[in-house]
Amino acid sequence: MAEAGPGPGPGWLEQLKSCFAWSGTSPWTLWLFALLCLAGVLRLPLRISDNLSTVSMFLNTLTPKFYVALTGTSSLISGLILIFEWWYFRKYGTSFIEQVSVSHLRPLLGGVDNNSPNNSNTSNGDSDSNRQSVSECKVWRNPLNLFRGAEYNRYTWVTGREPLTYYDMNLSAQDHQTFFTCDTDHLRPADASKQMNSCQEVMQKAWRERNPQARISAAHEALELNECATAYILLAEEEATTIVEAEKLFKQALKAGEGCYRRSQQLQHHGAQYEAQHRRDTNVLVYIKRRLAMCARKLGRTREAVKMMRDLMKEFPLLSMFNIHENLLEALLELQAYADVQAVLAKYDDISLPKSATICYTAALLKARAVSDKFSPEAASRRGLSTAEMNAVEAIHRAVEFNPHVPKYLLEMKSLILPPEHILKRGDSEAIAYAFFHLQHWKRVEGALNLLHSFRMIPYPLEKGHLFYPYPICTETADRELLPSFHEVSVYPKKELPFFILFTAGLCSFTAMLALLTHQFPELMGVFAKAFLSTLFAPLNFVMEKVESILPSSLWHQLTRI
Repeated sequence: MAEAGPGPGPGWLEQLKSCFAWSGTSPWTLWLFALLCLAGVLRLPLRISDNLSTVSMFLNTLTPKFYVALTGTSSLISGLILIFEWWYFRKYGTSFIEQVSVSHLRPLLGGVDNNSPNNSNTSNGDSDSNRQSVSECKVWRNPLNLFRGAEYNRYTWVTGREPLTYYDMNLSAQDHQTFFTCDTDHLRPADASKQMNSCQEVMQKAWRERNPQARISAAHEALELNECATAYILLAEEEATTIVEAEKLFKQALKAGEGCYRRSQQLQHHGAQYEAQHRRDTNVLVYIKRRLAMCARKLGRTREAVKMMRDLMKEFPLLSMFNIHENLLEALLELQAYADVQAVLAKYDDISLPKSATICYTAALLKARAVSDKFSPEAASRRGLSTAEMNAVEAIHRAVEFNPHVPKYLLEMKSLILPPEHILKRGDSEAIAYAFFHLQHWKRVEGALNLLHSFRMIPYPLEKGHLFYPYPICTETADRELLPSFHEVSVYPKKELPFFILFTAGLCSFTAMLALLTHQFPELMGVFAKAFLSTLFAPLNFVMEKVESILPSSLWHQLTRI
Protein backbone atom coordinates (compact mmCIF):
# COMPACT_ATOMS: atom_id res chain seq x y z
CA MET A 1 0.00 0.00 0.00
CA ALA A 2 1.48 3.29 -1.12
CA GLU A 3 2.08 5.96 1.51
CA ALA A 4 0.53 9.37 1.06
CA GLY A 5 2.96 12.23 0.59
CA PRO A 6 3.13 15.03 3.12
CA GLY A 7 0.98 17.50 1.21
CA PRO A 8 0.11 20.98 2.43
CA GLY A 9 -3.61 20.28 2.70
CA PRO A 10 -3.84 18.67 6.15
CA GLY A 11 -1.42 21.16 7.75
CA TRP A 12 -3.35 24.14 6.33
CA LEU A 13 -6.62 22.70 7.55
CA GLU A 14 -5.21 22.15 11.03
CA GLN A 15 -3.98 25.74 11.20
CA LEU A 16 -7.37 27.01 10.04
CA LYS A 17 -9.15 24.90 12.62
CA SER A 18 -6.86 26.07 15.40
CA CYS A 19 -7.41 29.69 14.33
CA PHE A 20 -11.18 29.27 14.46
CA ALA A 21 -10.92 27.41 17.75
CA TRP A 22 -8.84 30.23 19.28
CA SER A 23 -11.15 32.92 17.99
CA GLY A 24 -14.13 30.95 19.25
CA THR A 25 -12.67 30.52 22.73
CA SER A 26 -11.32 34.05 23.04
CA PRO A 27 -13.94 36.13 24.91
CA TRP A 28 -12.67 39.41 23.51
CA THR A 29 -13.12 38.23 19.92
CA LEU A 30 -16.72 37.25 20.63
CA TRP A 31 -17.45 40.53 22.39
CA LEU A 32 -15.99 42.58 19.53
CA PHE A 33 -17.93 40.67 16.89
CA ALA A 34 -21.19 41.03 18.87
CA LEU A 35 -20.56 44.75 19.37
CA LEU A 36 -20.06 45.35 15.65
CA CYS A 37 -23.20 43.41 14.78
CA LEU A 38 -25.22 45.27 17.40
CA ALA A 39 -23.98 48.65 16.18
CA GLY A 40 -24.93 47.77 12.63
CA VAL A 41 -28.36 46.51 13.60
CA LEU A 42 -29.21 49.42 15.90
CA ARG A 43 -27.81 52.20 13.72
CA LEU A 44 -31.30 53.33 12.68
CA PRO A 45 -33.28 52.92 15.94
CA LEU A 46 -30.53 54.58 17.97
CA ARG A 47 -29.90 57.25 15.31
CA ILE A 48 -26.15 56.89 15.62
CA SER A 49 -25.47 59.13 12.63
CA ASP A 50 -27.69 61.90 14.00
CA ASN A 51 -26.08 61.62 17.42
CA LEU A 52 -22.59 61.85 15.95
CA SER A 53 -23.56 64.97 14.05
CA THR A 54 -25.06 66.43 17.23
CA VAL A 55 -21.84 65.71 19.13
CA SER A 56 -19.76 67.42 16.43
CA MET A 57 -22.02 70.46 16.53
CA PHE A 58 -21.70 70.59 20.31
CA LEU A 59 -17.92 70.42 20.13
CA ASN A 60 -17.89 73.24 17.57
CA THR A 61 -19.82 75.48 19.94
CA LEU A 62 -17.39 75.00 22.86
CA THR A 63 -15.39 78.08 23.86
CA PRO A 64 -11.60 78.09 24.50
CA LYS A 65 -12.28 78.51 28.22
CA PHE A 66 -13.76 75.02 28.27
CA TYR A 67 -10.59 73.55 26.75
CA VAL A 68 -8.47 75.48 29.26
CA ALA A 69 -10.51 74.07 32.14
CA LEU A 70 -10.46 70.58 30.63
CA THR A 71 -6.71 70.45 30.05
CA GLY A 72 -5.97 72.11 33.39
CA THR A 73 -8.12 69.60 35.28
CA SER A 74 -6.52 66.72 33.40
CA SER A 75 -3.08 68.06 34.26
CA LEU A 76 -4.02 68.38 37.93
CA ILE A 77 -5.42 64.85 38.15
CA SER A 78 -2.46 63.28 36.33
CA GLY A 79 -0.10 65.26 38.57
CA LEU A 80 -1.76 63.89 41.69
CA ILE A 81 -1.57 60.38 40.26
CA LEU A 82 2.13 60.95 39.46
CA ILE A 83 2.87 62.07 43.03
CA PHE A 84 1.08 59.04 44.49
CA GLU A 85 2.79 56.66 42.07
CA TRP A 86 6.22 58.10 42.88
CA TRP A 87 5.61 57.87 46.63
CA TYR A 88 4.39 54.27 46.31
CA PHE A 89 7.39 53.33 44.16
CA ARG A 90 9.86 54.89 46.60
CA LYS A 91 8.29 53.06 49.55
CA TYR A 92 7.45 49.66 48.08
CA GLY A 93 9.64 49.47 44.98
CA THR A 94 6.80 48.87 42.50
CA SER A 95 4.05 50.74 40.67
CA PHE A 96 0.64 50.78 42.33
CA ILE A 97 -1.23 50.73 39.01
CA GLU A 98 0.93 47.90 37.72
CA GLN A 99 0.46 45.90 40.91
CA VAL A 100 -3.31 46.34 40.84
CA SER A 101 -3.51 45.45 37.16
CA VAL A 102 -1.43 42.30 37.60
CA SER A 103 -3.09 41.18 40.84
CA HIS A 104 -6.76 41.98 40.12
CA LEU A 105 -7.37 42.86 36.48
CA ARG A 106 -5.22 40.20 34.82
CA PRO A 107 -7.28 37.24 36.15
CA LEU A 108 -10.48 38.99 34.96
CA LEU A 109 -9.00 39.49 31.50
CA GLY A 110 -8.14 35.82 31.10
CA GLY A 111 -4.59 35.89 32.44
CA VAL A 112 -2.75 32.68 33.26
CA ASP A 113 -3.28 31.44 36.76
CA ASN A 114 -0.07 30.87 38.64
CA ASN A 115 -1.56 27.81 40.29
CA SER A 116 -2.55 26.13 37.03
CA PRO A 117 -1.11 22.70 36.21
CA ASN A 118 0.73 24.13 33.22
CA ASN A 119 2.99 26.09 35.53
CA SER A 120 3.65 23.25 37.95
CA ASN A 121 6.85 22.21 36.22
CA THR A 122 8.14 25.77 36.22
CA SER A 123 7.42 26.25 39.91
CA ASN A 124 9.10 22.94 40.73
CA GLY A 125 12.07 23.91 38.61
CA ASP A 126 12.47 27.20 40.44
CA SER A 127 12.18 25.70 43.91
CA ASP A 128 15.92 25.17 44.24
CA SER A 129 16.71 28.75 43.34
CA ASN A 130 14.02 29.98 45.75
CA ARG A 131 15.49 27.93 48.57
CA GLN A 132 18.91 29.34 47.73
CA SER A 133 17.55 32.90 47.86
CA VAL A 134 16.00 32.22 51.25
CA SER A 135 19.29 30.90 52.60
CA GLU A 136 21.22 33.84 51.17
CA CYS A 137 18.80 36.27 52.82
CA LYS A 138 19.58 34.88 56.27
CA VAL A 139 20.63 37.56 58.75
CA TRP A 140 24.05 36.99 60.35
CA ARG A 141 25.68 38.35 63.48
CA ASN A 142 28.17 41.09 62.59
CA PRO A 143 31.58 39.73 63.70
CA LEU A 144 32.93 43.29 64.08
CA ASN A 145 29.92 44.73 65.88
CA LEU A 146 30.58 47.74 68.07
CA PHE A 147 29.94 48.18 71.80
CA ARG A 148 26.56 49.66 72.67
CA GLY A 149 27.62 51.71 75.65
CA ALA A 150 31.06 52.83 74.49
CA GLU A 151 30.29 53.43 70.81
CA TYR A 152 26.63 53.27 69.76
CA ASN A 153 25.36 55.28 72.75
CA ARG A 154 28.08 57.90 72.34
CA TYR A 155 26.91 58.41 68.75
CA THR A 156 23.37 58.92 70.03
CA TRP A 157 24.54 61.44 72.65
CA VAL A 158 26.41 63.48 70.02
CA THR A 159 23.98 63.37 67.08
CA GLY A 160 20.63 62.60 68.70
CA ARG A 161 20.10 59.76 66.22
CA GLU A 162 19.56 56.10 66.98
CA PRO A 163 22.10 54.03 65.02
CA LEU A 164 20.36 50.72 65.76
CA THR A 165 16.88 49.70 64.71
CA TYR A 166 14.43 47.88 66.94
CA TYR A 167 14.60 44.86 64.63
CA ASP A 168 18.40 44.72 64.94
CA MET A 169 18.34 45.00 68.74
CA ASN A 170 15.61 42.37 68.96
CA LEU A 171 17.81 39.96 66.99
CA SER A 172 20.67 40.67 69.42
CA ALA A 173 18.38 39.91 72.37
CA GLN A 174 17.51 36.57 70.77
CA ASP A 175 21.21 35.83 70.24
CA HIS A 176 22.00 36.59 73.88
CA GLN A 177 19.24 34.30 75.07
CA THR A 178 20.54 31.55 72.79
CA PHE A 179 24.22 31.90 73.74
CA PHE A 180 24.06 32.89 77.41
CA THR A 181 21.05 31.02 78.83
CA CYS A 182 20.23 27.38 79.26
CA ASP A 183 16.91 25.58 79.66
CA THR A 184 18.33 23.59 82.59
CA ASP A 185 19.62 26.53 84.62
CA HIS A 186 17.08 25.74 87.34
CA LEU A 187 18.38 22.15 87.42
CA ARG A 188 21.99 22.94 88.30
CA PRO A 189 24.03 20.27 90.18
CA ALA A 190 23.48 19.81 93.85
CA ASP A 191 26.87 21.23 94.84
CA ALA A 192 26.04 24.54 93.22
CA SER A 193 24.95 27.23 95.60
CA LYS A 194 21.50 28.70 95.77
CA GLN A 195 22.95 32.08 94.87
CA MET A 196 24.16 30.70 91.53
CA ASN A 197 20.66 29.50 90.70
CA SER A 198 19.20 32.91 91.54
CA CYS A 199 21.94 34.64 89.51
CA GLN A 200 21.10 32.67 86.38
CA GLU A 201 17.38 33.23 86.85
CA VAL A 202 17.90 36.98 87.15
CA MET A 203 20.06 37.06 84.01
CA GLN A 204 17.46 35.06 82.09
CA LYS A 205 14.98 37.82 82.83
CA ALA A 206 17.58 40.50 82.08
CA TRP A 207 18.21 39.30 78.53
CA ARG A 208 14.47 39.44 77.84
CA GLU A 209 14.12 43.04 79.03
CA ARG A 210 13.59 45.69 76.36
CA ASN A 211 14.50 48.66 78.54
CA PRO A 212 18.31 49.13 78.71
CA GLN A 213 18.17 50.52 82.25
CA ALA A 214 16.13 47.52 83.40
CA ARG A 215 18.75 45.16 81.93
CA ILE A 216 21.59 47.02 83.66
CA SER A 217 19.75 47.02 86.99
CA ALA A 218 19.13 43.28 86.66
CA ALA A 219 22.82 42.68 85.98
CA HIS A 220 23.80 44.56 89.15
CA GLU A 221 21.23 42.55 91.06
CA ALA A 222 22.75 39.32 89.76
CA LEU A 223 26.24 40.42 90.81
CA GLU A 224 25.00 41.09 94.32
CA LEU A 225 24.01 37.43 94.51
CA ASN A 226 27.15 35.91 93.01
CA GLU A 227 30.01 36.43 90.55
CA CYS A 228 28.12 36.01 87.28
CA ALA A 229 30.00 36.08 83.97
CA THR A 230 26.95 37.00 81.87
CA ALA A 231 26.16 39.91 84.20
CA TYR A 232 29.65 41.32 83.61
CA ILE A 233 29.13 40.84 79.85
CA LEU A 234 25.92 42.87 79.89
CA LEU A 235 27.53 45.68 81.89
CA ALA A 236 30.58 45.73 79.60
CA GLU A 237 28.40 45.90 76.52
CA GLU A 238 25.82 48.44 77.63
CA GLU A 239 26.90 50.35 80.75
CA ALA A 240 30.61 50.97 80.09
CA THR A 241 31.09 54.32 78.35
CA THR A 242 34.67 53.68 77.18
CA ILE A 243 36.56 50.73 75.77
CA VAL A 244 38.88 50.75 78.81
CA GLU A 245 35.93 50.29 81.17
CA ALA A 246 34.52 47.56 78.95
CA GLU A 247 37.86 45.72 78.97
CA LYS A 248 38.02 45.78 82.78
CA LEU A 249 34.52 44.31 83.02
CA PHE A 250 35.32 41.63 80.44
CA LYS A 251 38.41 40.62 82.44
CA GLN A 252 36.19 40.13 85.48
CA ALA A 253 33.77 38.18 83.30
CA LEU A 254 36.67 36.02 82.08
CA LYS A 255 37.63 35.10 85.64
CA ALA A 256 34.08 34.06 86.48
CA GLY A 257 33.50 32.37 83.11
CA GLU A 258 36.60 30.20 83.31
CA GLY A 259 35.51 28.85 86.70
CA CYS A 260 32.06 27.90 85.37
CA TYR A 261 33.63 26.38 82.25
CA ARG A 262 35.99 24.13 84.27
CA ARG A 263 33.19 22.92 86.52
CA SER A 264 30.83 22.13 83.64
CA GLN A 265 33.62 20.47 81.66
CA GLN A 266 34.10 17.86 84.37
CA LEU A 267 30.37 17.07 84.48
CA GLN A 268 29.43 17.30 80.80
CA HIS A 269 29.22 13.51 80.31
CA HIS A 270 26.91 12.91 83.28
CA GLY A 271 23.72 13.70 81.41
CA ALA A 272 21.96 15.87 78.86
CA GLN A 273 21.41 18.76 81.28
CA TYR A 274 25.14 18.91 82.11
CA GLU A 275 26.03 18.82 78.43
CA ALA A 276 23.68 21.74 77.73
CA GLN A 277 25.22 23.73 80.59
CA HIS A 278 28.72 23.03 79.28
CA ARG A 279 27.70 24.19 75.82
CA ARG A 280 26.34 27.41 77.32
CA ASP A 281 29.52 27.98 79.39
CA THR A 282 31.63 27.39 76.26
CA ASN A 283 29.70 30.03 74.33
CA VAL A 284 30.13 32.48 77.21
CA LEU A 285 33.88 31.88 77.42
CA VAL A 286 34.44 32.22 73.66
CA TYR A 287 32.39 35.40 73.54
CA ILE A 288 34.37 36.96 76.39
CA LYS A 289 37.76 36.13 74.89
CA ARG A 290 36.71 37.41 71.48
CA ARG A 291 35.48 40.71 72.90
CA LEU A 292 38.69 41.07 74.93
CA ALA A 293 40.67 40.65 71.71
CA MET A 294 38.51 43.31 70.06
CA CYS A 295 39.14 45.65 73.00
CA ALA A 296 42.88 45.15 72.58
CA ARG A 297 42.55 45.89 68.85
CA LYS A 298 40.59 49.09 69.49
CA LEU A 299 43.10 50.24 72.11
CA GLY A 300 46.02 49.86 69.71
CA ARG A 301 47.44 46.58 71.03
CA THR A 302 47.03 44.87 67.66
CA ARG A 303 49.71 42.17 68.07
CA GLU A 304 48.22 41.14 71.40
CA ALA A 305 44.79 40.99 69.74
CA VAL A 306 46.14 38.79 66.94
CA LYS A 307 47.68 36.37 69.46
CA MET A 308 44.43 36.17 71.43
CA MET A 309 42.42 35.45 68.29
CA ARG A 310 44.83 32.76 67.09
CA ASP A 311 44.78 31.06 70.51
CA LEU A 312 41.00 31.22 70.58
CA MET A 313 40.70 29.64 67.12
CA LYS A 314 43.09 26.84 68.14
CA GLU A 315 41.27 26.18 71.41
CA PHE A 316 37.78 26.14 69.88
CA PRO A 317 38.18 25.28 66.17
CA LEU A 318 34.58 24.12 65.72
CA LEU A 319 32.88 27.34 66.87
CA SER A 320 32.69 29.01 63.46
CA MET A 321 29.43 30.84 64.28
CA PHE A 322 31.41 33.75 65.74
CA ASN A 323 33.46 34.17 62.50
CA ILE A 324 36.58 35.01 64.48
CA HIS A 325 38.70 34.67 61.31
CA GLU A 326 37.17 37.92 60.02
CA ASN A 327 38.37 39.72 63.15
CA LEU A 328 41.79 38.16 62.59
CA LEU A 329 41.93 39.27 58.95
CA GLU A 330 41.20 42.88 59.88
CA ALA A 331 43.88 42.89 62.60
CA LEU A 332 46.48 41.32 60.28
CA LEU A 333 45.73 43.93 57.61
CA GLU A 334 46.33 46.63 60.23
CA LEU A 335 49.76 45.06 60.88
CA GLN A 336 50.30 44.84 57.08
CA ALA A 337 51.12 41.14 57.55
CA TYR A 338 49.93 40.27 54.05
CA ALA A 339 51.57 36.82 54.05
CA ASP A 340 49.60 35.86 57.16
CA VAL A 341 46.44 37.29 55.58
CA GLN A 342 47.00 35.07 52.54
CA ALA A 343 47.46 32.04 54.81
CA VAL A 344 44.13 32.71 56.55
CA LEU A 345 42.40 33.20 53.18
CA ALA A 346 43.82 29.90 51.92
CA LYS A 347 41.99 28.17 54.76
CA TYR A 348 38.67 30.01 54.71
CA ASP A 349 38.27 31.08 51.05
CA ASP A 350 37.07 27.63 50.09
CA ILE A 351 34.23 26.72 47.75
CA SER A 352 32.58 24.59 50.44
CA LEU A 353 32.53 27.40 53.02
CA PRO A 354 30.12 30.34 53.04
CA LYS A 355 31.52 33.51 51.52
CA SER A 356 31.45 37.01 52.90
CA ALA A 357 32.44 40.48 51.77
CA THR A 358 35.49 40.31 54.04
CA ILE A 359 36.74 37.14 52.36
CA CYS A 360 36.08 38.24 48.77
CA TYR A 361 37.30 41.83 49.05
CA THR A 362 40.38 40.92 51.10
CA ALA A 363 41.37 38.42 48.41
CA ALA A 364 40.82 41.12 45.80
CA LEU A 365 42.93 43.58 47.81
CA LEU A 366 45.87 41.17 47.93
CA LYS A 367 45.66 40.58 44.16
CA ALA A 368 45.38 44.33 43.52
CA ARG A 369 48.35 45.03 45.80
CA ALA A 370 50.63 42.98 43.51
CA VAL A 371 49.97 45.24 40.49
CA SER A 372 48.31 48.43 41.72
CA ASP A 373 51.49 50.46 42.26
CA LYS A 374 52.39 50.22 38.54
CA PHE A 375 48.90 49.96 37.06
CA SER A 376 47.74 52.62 34.61
CA PRO A 377 44.44 52.41 32.72
CA GLU A 378 45.90 54.23 29.71
CA ALA A 379 48.92 51.92 29.49
CA ALA A 380 46.74 48.85 30.03
CA SER A 381 44.43 49.92 27.18
CA ARG A 382 47.42 50.23 24.82
CA ARG A 383 49.37 47.05 25.65
CA GLY A 384 46.58 44.95 27.19
CA LEU A 385 46.39 43.43 30.66
CA SER A 386 49.17 41.24 31.96
CA THR A 387 48.45 37.95 33.72
CA ALA A 388 48.79 39.51 37.19
CA GLU A 389 46.60 42.46 36.21
CA MET A 390 44.00 40.12 34.74
CA ASN A 391 43.98 38.11 37.98
CA ALA A 392 43.52 41.31 39.97
CA VAL A 393 40.63 42.48 37.79
CA GLU A 394 38.99 39.05 37.99
CA ALA A 395 39.34 39.03 41.79
CA ILE A 396 37.78 42.49 42.06
CA HIS A 397 35.01 41.44 39.70
CA ARG A 398 34.36 38.38 41.86
CA ALA A 399 34.15 40.55 44.95
CA VAL A 400 31.90 43.12 43.29
CA GLU A 401 29.60 40.39 42.04
CA PHE A 402 29.30 38.96 45.55
CA ASN A 403 28.45 42.34 47.09
CA PRO A 404 27.95 45.16 44.57
CA HIS A 405 27.30 47.80 47.26
CA VAL A 406 30.85 47.91 48.65
CA PRO A 407 32.56 50.00 45.88
CA LYS A 408 30.39 53.05 46.56
CA TYR A 409 31.62 53.14 50.17
CA LEU A 410 35.26 52.33 49.41
CA LEU A 411 35.34 55.00 46.68
CA GLU A 412 33.60 57.39 49.12
CA MET A 413 30.74 57.97 46.70
CA LYS A 414 28.34 57.39 49.59
CA SER A 415 28.69 58.35 53.25
CA LEU A 416 29.25 55.68 55.87
CA ILE A 417 27.20 55.14 59.02
CA LEU A 418 27.85 52.99 62.06
CA PRO A 419 27.49 49.33 61.10
CA PRO A 420 24.53 47.40 62.55
CA GLU A 421 24.84 44.50 64.96
CA HIS A 422 23.51 42.13 62.29
CA ILE A 423 24.24 42.05 58.59
CA LEU A 424 22.71 40.53 55.50
CA LYS A 425 25.30 38.88 53.30
CA ARG A 426 25.50 40.48 49.83
CA GLY A 427 23.38 43.35 51.16
CA ASP A 428 23.95 47.00 51.94
CA SER A 429 24.32 46.27 55.65
CA GLU A 430 27.28 43.96 54.99
CA ALA A 431 28.84 46.56 52.70
CA ILE A 432 28.64 49.19 55.45
CA ALA A 433 30.14 46.82 58.04
CA TYR A 434 33.02 45.90 55.72
CA ALA A 435 33.85 49.41 54.50
CA PHE A 436 33.63 50.87 58.02
CA PHE A 437 36.65 48.81 59.12
CA HIS A 438 38.50 48.11 55.85
CA LEU A 439 38.42 51.45 54.03
CA GLN A 440 41.72 52.41 55.68
CA HIS A 441 43.36 49.20 54.45
CA TRP A 442 42.36 49.92 50.83
CA LYS A 443 43.68 53.46 51.11
CA ARG A 444 46.99 52.16 52.47
CA VAL A 445 47.61 50.06 49.32
CA GLU A 446 48.63 52.55 46.66
CA GLY A 447 46.57 52.31 43.47
CA ALA A 448 44.11 49.69 44.78
CA LEU A 449 41.18 52.09 44.64
CA ASN A 450 42.11 53.01 41.06
CA LEU A 451 41.51 49.41 40.03
CA LEU A 452 38.21 49.41 41.91
CA HIS A 453 37.21 52.69 40.24
CA SER A 454 36.29 50.85 37.03
CA PHE A 455 33.32 49.35 38.90
CA ARG A 456 31.95 52.73 40.02
CA MET A 457 28.82 52.33 37.83
CA ILE A 458 27.35 49.86 40.31
CA PRO A 459 24.44 49.40 41.19
CA TYR A 460 23.78 48.88 37.48
CA PRO A 461 23.94 45.15 36.64
CA LEU A 462 27.26 43.59 35.68
CA GLU A 463 27.71 42.34 32.14
CA LYS A 464 29.56 39.13 32.94
CA GLY A 465 28.01 35.89 34.08
CA HIS A 466 27.36 34.92 37.67
CA LEU A 467 30.28 33.50 39.63
CA PHE A 468 27.86 32.99 42.52
CA TYR A 469 24.15 32.34 42.64
CA PRO A 470 22.02 35.10 41.09
CA TYR A 471 21.69 38.12 43.33
CA PRO A 472 18.77 37.57 45.74
CA ILE A 473 15.78 39.88 45.48
CA CYS A 474 15.06 39.98 49.22
CA THR A 475 18.07 42.07 50.30
CA GLU A 476 16.37 45.46 50.03
CA THR A 477 13.55 44.56 52.42
CA ALA A 478 15.88 43.01 55.01
CA ASP A 479 18.36 45.90 54.82
CA ARG A 480 15.58 48.42 55.42
CA GLU A 481 14.80 46.56 58.66
CA LEU A 482 18.45 46.44 59.76
CA LEU A 483 19.58 49.96 58.84
CA PRO A 484 18.32 53.21 60.42
CA SER A 485 15.73 55.30 58.63
CA PHE A 486 18.06 58.24 58.00
CA HIS A 487 20.27 56.05 55.79
CA GLU A 488 19.37 55.69 52.12
CA VAL A 489 19.52 51.97 51.43
CA SER A 490 21.55 50.97 48.38
CA VAL A 491 19.54 48.83 45.94
CA TYR A 492 20.99 46.42 43.37
CA PRO A 493 20.29 46.12 40.54
CA LYS A 494 19.09 49.67 40.17
CA LYS A 495 15.37 49.68 39.51
CA GLU A 496 14.14 51.46 36.43
CA LEU A 497 11.11 53.69 36.75
CA PRO A 498 7.87 51.80 36.00
CA PHE A 499 6.04 52.54 32.77
CA PHE A 500 3.04 54.06 34.52
CA ILE A 501 5.18 56.67 36.30
CA LEU A 502 6.74 57.72 32.99
CA PHE A 503 3.35 57.68 31.28
CA THR A 504 1.73 59.75 34.03
CA ALA A 505 4.61 62.23 33.99
CA GLY A 506 4.29 62.61 30.23
CA LEU A 507 0.51 62.97 30.43
CA CYS A 508 0.78 65.61 33.16
CA SER A 509 3.35 67.61 31.20
CA PHE A 510 1.42 67.33 27.95
CA THR A 511 -1.91 68.43 29.43
CA ALA A 512 -0.25 71.28 31.32
CA MET A 513 1.34 72.47 28.09
CA LEU A 514 -2.02 72.26 26.31
CA ALA A 515 -3.69 74.29 29.07
CA LEU A 516 -0.99 76.99 28.81
CA LEU A 517 -1.16 77.17 25.01
CA THR A 518 -4.98 77.26 25.03
CA HIS A 519 -4.93 80.09 27.54
CA GLN A 520 -2.37 82.10 25.54
CA PHE A 521 -3.63 81.31 22.00
CA PRO A 522 -7.33 80.40 22.30
CA GLU A 523 -8.34 80.83 18.64
CA LEU A 524 -5.40 78.94 17.20
CA MET A 525 -5.78 76.08 19.68
CA GLY A 526 -9.53 75.95 18.93
CA VAL A 527 -8.73 75.37 15.26
CA PHE A 528 -6.27 72.65 16.19
CA ALA A 529 -8.76 71.00 18.55
CA LYS A 530 -11.50 70.92 15.88
CA ALA A 531 -9.10 69.54 13.30
CA PHE A 532 -7.90 66.88 15.75
CA LEU A 533 -11.42 65.81 16.69
CA SER A 534 -12.53 65.62 13.07
CA THR A 535 -9.49 63.52 12.25
CA LEU A 536 -10.16 61.32 15.26
CA PHE A 537 -13.80 60.64 14.27
CA ALA A 538 -13.04 60.21 10.56
CA PRO A 539 -12.29 56.44 10.77
CA LEU A 540 -15.48 55.88 12.79
CA ASN A 541 -17.58 57.75 10.23
CA PHE A 542 -15.97 55.75 7.44
CA VAL A 543 -16.76 52.45 9.18
CA MET A 544 -20.36 53.48 9.80
CA GLU A 545 -20.85 54.44 6.16
CA LYS A 546 -19.53 51.07 5.03
CA VAL A 547 -21.79 49.23 7.49
CA GLU A 548 -24.83 51.16 6.24
CA SER A 549 -23.98 50.34 2.64
CA ILE A 550 -23.56 46.61 3.36
CA LEU A 551 -26.48 45.92 5.71
CA PRO A 552 -30.05 46.53 4.39
CA SER A 553 -32.03 49.26 6.09
CA SER A 554 -35.03 46.97 6.72
CA LEU A 555 -32.99 44.41 8.69
CA TRP A 556 -34.13 45.80 12.03
CA HIS A 557 -37.81 45.53 11.03
CA GLN A 558 -37.32 41.95 9.86
CA LEU A 559 -35.64 41.05 13.18
CA THR A 560 -38.50 42.58 15.16
CA ARG A 561 -41.05 40.55 13.18
CA ILE A 562 -39.15 37.32 13.95
